[in-house]
Amino acid sequence: MAKKQPQTKAKRPQITDGEIPVVGAREPCPCGSGRRYKACHGRVAAQAVTELVHRPFEGLPGECDWVALRELVPAATAELTLKDGLPEGVPSVTLATVLPMAWPALRREDGSVLLGLQNDTASGDISRDLADTLQRALQAKPGTPVQGRRAPAGGPRLQDLLDPAGTFEPEVHSGFEFWVPDAQNATPEVTASLERANAAAIPTVKLTGVDAAYWCETPEKNHLRWVMPHPEEQLLDALARLHAAGRSSLGEGTRLVGSFRAHGLTVPVWDLPSGVLAEDIEKPAAEFAERLAAALATDAPLTPEERRARGGLTNRQVTLS
Repeated sequence: MAKKQPQTKAKRPQITDGEIPVVGAREPCPCGSGRRYKACHGRVAAQAVTELVHRPFEGLPGECDWVALRELVPAATAELTLKDGLPEGVPSVTLATVLPMAWPALRREDGSVLLGLQNDTASGDISRDLADTLQRALQAKPGTPVQGRRAPAGGPRLQDLLDPAGTFEPEVHSGFEFWVPDAQNATPEVTASLERANAAAIPTVKLTGVDAAYWCETPEKNHLRWVMPHPEEQLLDALARLHAAGRSSLGEGTRLVGSFRAHGLTVPVWDLPSGVLAEDIEKPAAEFAERLAAALATDAPLTPEERRARGGLTNRQVTLS
């Protein structure tokens, strides 16, 4: 018998990594390796999606306020400025801490867009997830919410969509009435969600004299939570210097009690007597900002007392994200 000639497979065209489309996990990888997608380029894509971005809002105008609205403030909105301008039929884009029914975004009947900030995200990059939701909201039919999904690994981030020269000026609300411009015609579900949200909201006020500092009222005592942009180690050293010198308070009865870590930034927290209101803390906060600036400019080694103060502050840190 004549020998069978070995069969050769036609070479598949080479595809660069940037051109490989997303397919089902069990399907052959489009790169031509012969392996399933999940064991080949799907693994790389999944890692890119789940990798945690330490400072997701870095580079955006008002990074500290983004962190505050994400983690600390119950009810607030801020107008967003798009890099390429508003699409036709979209009169405005507004960031909101929370939306009714925990929707990721909502395209209102008038075409305006509300983007929710305090939602669970499917990846390790909040900025990419929000950008994906925003893009879908801009194209959604007026009067419809946008559902959550996992953003494509190579999709744009907020830093790609928002104008870096735009302003970010949060407006803190006492409740969530901004959800329903026409409360009389709201659905029963939205009305019930509004009532629940208002009942749970902690009274919060943004200070006007310093950046990203938020007073809040709780039943036992009030607090000031101040998101700061300085590198964590440098800021803790500066706070320790002031604490050891007895200059870290904001007045009689107030006390620096620790800090939060949130999205790559540090948030010092002060306890305030229940009678101290937001307007009462404006001047002391501005004076503290001056003391902190001087302490941040000092690079001398910490004294033993300052090291002990720093250890106490570090032990009272809580990570939010």
